[in-house]
Amino acid sequence: MVTEALAALAAAGGGAIVQAAGSDAWEGIRTRVAQLLGREPQSEQAVLERLDHTRTALEQAAENTTGTRTGALEQAVVRQETVWQTRLEDFLDSLDDTERQEAAAQLQTLLDWAAEQRAQNGTAPTAGTVIMNATVSGHGRAYQAARDMTVHEK
Repeated sequence: MVTEALAALAAAGGGAIVQAAGSDAWEGIRTRVAQLLGREPQSEQAVLERLDHTRTALEQAAENTTGTRTGALEQAVVRQETVWQTRLEDFLDSLDDTERQEAAAQLQTLLDWAAEQRAQNGTAPTAGTVIMNATVSGHGRAYQAARDMTVHEK
């Protein structure tokens, strides 16, 4: 079972893959993700094809969107981030403990590389859609934030 830390790492990986699509970092992240997930040549080729599908889906959604990242593009971004998060989680879950730690370190290295590429190219990461729902009854409380939050209760 994937821990919360590994799930967060997988989520960051999904976001990095989607952010790289359409940027100068695409070929680099494409190669690195395929090497990470594709342990055999046939598997690596399948991962490359899935990555290409992601880029195509995002490009097609972008063609149908004008102005800011809304509508079809935003839905495609969220969908593809989720797809890659799930793939990364499934991959990590399929490994034994030693392999999982090694793969997590490789994924973190990939994320560090992607962040470095964004910094060099002057492209800041973009935020996705945040949807929050809360149901409270009785004397319950709900706290929600799309960013940092500190709650001090007495």
